[in-house]
Amino acid sequence: MDPEYLLSNGGLYIVCLIVFAETGLFFGFFLPGDYLLFLAGLFCALHKIDVDITTMYFGILSAGIMGNFAGYWFGHRAGPMLFKRKDSILFKRKYVVMAEEFYQKYGGTALIIGRFVPIIRTFAPIFAGVVKLNFRKFVLFNIIGAVLWVSLLTLTGYYLGVKVPETINYVEYIIVALIVIAFLPLGIAILKRSMKNKKNKDKTNNSI
Repeated sequence: MDPEYLLSNGGLYIVCLIVFAETGLFFGFFLPGDYLLFLAGLFCALHKIDVDITTMYFGILSAGIMGNFAGYWFGHRAGPMLFKRKDSILFKRKYVVMAEEFYQKYGGTALIIGRFVPIIRTFAPIFAGVVKLNFRKFVLFNIIGAVLWVSLLTLTGYYLGVKVPETINYVEYIIVALIVIAFLPLGIAILKRSMKNKKNKDKTNNSI
Protein backbone atom coordinates (compact mmCIF):
# COMPACT_ATOMS: atom_id res chain seq x y z
CA MET A 1 0.00 0.00 0.00
CA ASP A 2 1.61 3.24 -1.21
CA PRO A 3 0.75 6.07 1.23
CA GLU A 4 1.94 8.74 -1.23
CA TYR A 5 -0.49 7.45 -3.85
CA LEU A 6 -3.32 7.29 -1.32
CA LEU A 7 -2.72 10.86 -0.17
CA SER A 8 -2.38 12.27 -3.67
CA ASN A 9 -5.56 10.60 -4.93
CA GLY A 10 -7.75 10.29 -1.86
CA GLY A 11 -6.67 13.24 0.26
CA LEU A 12 -8.40 13.88 3.55
CA TYR A 13 -11.15 11.29 3.14
CA ILE A 14 -8.90 8.32 2.53
CA VAL A 15 -6.60 9.33 5.40
CA CYS A 16 -9.52 9.59 7.82
CA LEU A 17 -10.95 6.27 6.63
CA ILE A 18 -7.62 4.48 7.17
CA VAL A 19 -7.07 6.07 10.59
CA PHE A 20 -10.59 5.09 11.67
CA ALA A 21 -10.10 1.50 10.51
CA GLU A 22 -6.65 1.13 12.06
CA THR A 23 -7.70 2.50 15.45
CA GLY A 24 -10.96 0.62 15.86
CA LEU A 25 -11.55 -2.29 13.49
CA PHE A 26 -9.79 -5.57 14.30
CA PHE A 27 -8.81 -6.12 10.65
CA GLY A 28 -7.16 -2.68 10.40
CA PHE A 29 -3.90 -3.64 12.11
CA PHE A 30 -2.02 -3.92 8.79
CA LEU A 31 -2.82 -0.39 7.62
CA PRO A 32 -0.17 2.37 7.52
CA GLY A 33 -0.54 4.61 10.55
CA ASP A 34 2.37 6.63 11.84
CA TYR A 35 3.99 7.49 8.55
CA LEU A 36 0.63 8.21 6.90
CA LEU A 37 0.00 10.92 9.51
CA PHE A 38 3.49 12.31 8.99
CA LEU A 39 3.05 12.39 5.22
CA ALA A 40 -0.39 14.00 5.57
CA GLY A 41 1.19 16.94 7.39
CA LEU A 42 4.11 17.09 4.97
CA PHE A 43 1.84 17.04 1.90
CA CYS A 44 -0.33 19.81 3.37
CA ALA A 45 2.74 22.01 3.84
CA LEU A 46 3.92 21.40 0.27
CA HIS A 47 0.40 21.84 -1.20
CA LYS A 48 0.47 18.38 -2.72
CA ILE A 49 -3.11 17.88 -1.58
CA ASP A 50 -5.89 20.44 -1.66
CA VAL A 51 -6.50 20.49 2.11
CA ASP A 52 -5.24 22.96 4.70
CA ILE A 53 -3.45 21.69 7.80
CA THR A 54 -6.25 22.69 10.20
CA THR A 55 -8.84 20.65 8.31
CA MET A 56 -6.43 17.73 7.96
CA TYR A 57 -5.46 17.82 11.64
CA PHE A 58 -8.97 17.88 13.05
CA GLY A 59 -10.18 15.39 10.45
CA ILE A 60 -7.52 12.86 11.47
CA LEU A 61 -8.05 13.62 15.16
CA SER A 62 -11.78 12.99 14.88
CA ALA A 63 -11.21 9.76 12.94
CA GLY A 64 -8.73 8.53 15.56
CA ILE A 65 -11.10 9.27 18.43
CA MET A 66 -14.15 7.77 16.71
CA GLY A 67 -12.13 4.72 15.69
CA ASN A 68 -11.34 3.98 19.33
CA PHE A 69 -14.98 4.42 20.27
CA ALA A 70 -15.90 1.86 17.61
CA GLY A 71 -13.23 -0.51 18.94
CA TYR A 72 -14.45 -0.11 22.51
CA TRP A 73 -18.05 -0.78 21.47
CA PHE A 74 -17.02 -3.86 19.51
CA GLY A 75 -14.94 -5.18 22.40
CA HIS A 76 -17.76 -4.50 24.86
CA ARG A 77 -20.33 -6.33 22.74
CA ALA A 78 -18.41 -9.13 21.07
CA GLY A 79 -14.81 -8.99 22.36
CA PRO A 80 -14.70 -12.39 24.10
CA MET A 81 -15.43 -14.02 20.74
CA LEU A 82 -12.02 -12.81 19.51
CA PHE A 83 -10.27 -15.30 21.77
CA LYS A 84 -12.20 -18.12 20.08
CA ARG A 85 -11.91 -16.82 16.53
CA LYS A 86 -9.65 -18.81 14.20
CA ASP A 87 -6.73 -17.18 12.42
CA SER A 88 -7.31 -15.77 8.94
CA ILE A 89 -5.66 -13.35 6.53
CA LEU A 90 -7.31 -10.40 8.30
CA PHE A 91 -7.08 -11.72 11.84
CA LYS A 92 -4.37 -13.21 14.04
CA ARG A 93 -5.35 -14.35 17.55
CA LYS A 94 -1.79 -13.82 18.80
CA TYR A 95 -2.31 -10.07 18.31
CA VAL A 96 -5.26 -10.16 20.70
CA VAL A 97 -3.13 -11.98 23.29
CA MET A 98 -0.33 -9.45 22.78
CA ALA A 99 -2.76 -6.56 23.30
CA GLU A 100 -4.12 -8.26 26.41
CA GLU A 101 -0.64 -8.56 27.93
CA PHE A 102 0.13 -4.94 27.01
CA TYR A 103 -3.14 -3.78 28.59
CA GLN A 104 -2.55 -5.79 31.76
CA LYS A 105 0.86 -4.17 32.11
CA TYR A 106 -0.16 -0.56 31.51
CA GLY A 107 -3.87 -0.53 32.34
CA GLY A 108 -5.94 2.28 30.85
CA THR A 109 -2.81 4.22 29.85
CA ALA A 110 -2.28 1.50 27.23
CA LEU A 111 -4.75 3.53 25.18
CA ILE A 112 -2.27 6.42 25.20
CA ILE A 113 1.00 4.53 24.85
CA GLY A 114 -0.54 2.07 22.41
CA ARG A 115 -1.30 4.85 19.93
CA PHE A 116 2.37 4.79 19.00
CA VAL A 117 2.67 1.00 18.70
CA PRO A 118 1.35 -0.82 15.60
CA ILE A 119 -1.12 -3.65 16.28
CA ILE A 120 -1.54 -2.47 19.89
CA ARG A 121 -3.04 0.69 18.40
CA THR A 122 -5.76 -1.45 16.86
CA PHE A 123 -6.49 -3.91 19.66
CA ALA A 124 -6.03 -1.78 22.82
CA PRO A 125 -9.44 -0.05 22.55
CA ILE A 126 -11.10 -3.37 21.71
CA PHE A 127 -9.60 -4.99 24.79
CA ALA A 128 -10.61 -1.97 26.90
CA GLY A 129 -14.16 -2.80 25.86
CA VAL A 130 -13.67 -6.49 26.67
CA VAL A 131 -12.62 -5.70 30.27
CA LYS A 132 -15.29 -2.98 30.43
CA LEU A 133 -12.96 -0.13 31.37
CA ASN A 134 -14.90 2.72 33.03
CA PHE A 135 -16.30 4.69 30.10
CA ARG A 136 -15.31 8.11 31.48
CA LYS A 137 -11.73 6.94 31.87
CA PHE A 138 -11.84 5.48 28.38
CA VAL A 139 -13.00 8.79 26.91
CA LEU A 140 -10.19 10.65 28.71
CA PHE A 141 -7.44 8.21 27.65
CA ASN A 142 -8.86 8.05 24.14
CA ILE A 143 -8.78 11.82 23.61
CA ILE A 144 -5.36 12.33 25.23
CA GLY A 145 -3.83 9.51 23.18
CA ALA A 146 -5.34 10.78 19.94
CA VAL A 147 -4.21 14.37 20.52
CA LEU A 148 -0.63 13.31 21.31
CA TRP A 149 -0.42 10.86 18.39
CA VAL A 150 -1.89 13.17 15.74
CA SER A 151 -0.11 16.29 17.01
CA LEU A 152 3.34 14.70 17.16
CA LEU A 153 3.26 13.05 13.75
CA THR A 154 1.04 15.28 11.60
CA LEU A 155 2.34 18.59 12.90
CA THR A 156 5.96 17.40 12.73
CA GLY A 157 5.42 16.52 9.08
CA TYR A 158 3.85 19.92 8.45
CA TYR A 159 6.62 21.80 10.28
CA LEU A 160 9.35 20.05 8.30
CA GLY A 161 7.47 20.68 5.07
CA VAL A 162 7.29 24.41 5.82
CA LYS A 163 10.81 24.83 7.19
CA VAL A 164 12.66 22.22 5.13
CA PRO A 165 10.76 21.56 1.87
CA GLU A 166 13.60 19.30 0.70
CA THR A 167 12.33 16.76 3.23
CA ILE A 168 10.10 15.36 0.48
CA ASN A 169 13.24 14.11 -1.33
CA TYR A 170 14.04 11.83 1.61
CA VAL A 171 10.54 10.63 2.35
CA GLU A 172 11.39 6.96 1.66
CA TYR A 173 14.10 7.02 4.33
CA ILE A 174 11.80 8.79 6.76
CA ILE A 175 9.11 6.16 6.24
CA VAL A 176 11.60 3.36 6.89
CA ALA A 177 12.83 5.13 10.03
CA LEU A 178 9.28 5.63 11.33
CA ILE A 179 8.44 1.97 10.70
CA VAL A 180 11.55 0.82 12.58
CA ILE A 181 10.88 3.16 15.50
CA ALA A 182 7.20 2.15 15.65
CA PHE A 183 7.86 -1.60 15.60
CA LEU A 184 10.87 -1.47 17.96
CA PRO A 185 8.82 -1.71 21.20
CA LEU A 186 6.81 -4.55 19.68
CA GLY A 187 9.96 -6.39 18.64
CA ILE A 188 11.46 -6.00 22.12
CA ALA A 189 8.24 -7.30 23.71
CA ILE A 190 8.18 -10.33 21.41
CA LEU A 191 11.85 -11.04 22.15
CA LYS A 192 11.28 -10.82 25.91
CA ARG A 193 8.27 -13.09 25.63
CA SER A 194 10.24 -15.61 23.60
CA MET A 195 13.09 -15.60 26.13
CA LYS A 196 10.63 -15.99 29.00
CA ASN A 197 8.93 -18.96 27.30
CA LYS A 198 12.32 -20.55 26.64
CA LYS A 199 13.35 -20.04 30.27
CA ASN A 200 10.11 -21.59 31.54
CA LYS A 201 10.55 -24.51 29.15
CA ASP A 202 14.11 -25.11 30.38
CA LYS A 203 12.92 -25.05 33.98
CA THR A 204 10.23 -27.60 33.16
CA ASN A 205 12.71 -29.88 31.42
CA ASN A 206 15.19 -29.64 34.30
CA SER A 207 12.52 -30.48 36.85
CA ILE A 208 11.61 -33.72 35.06
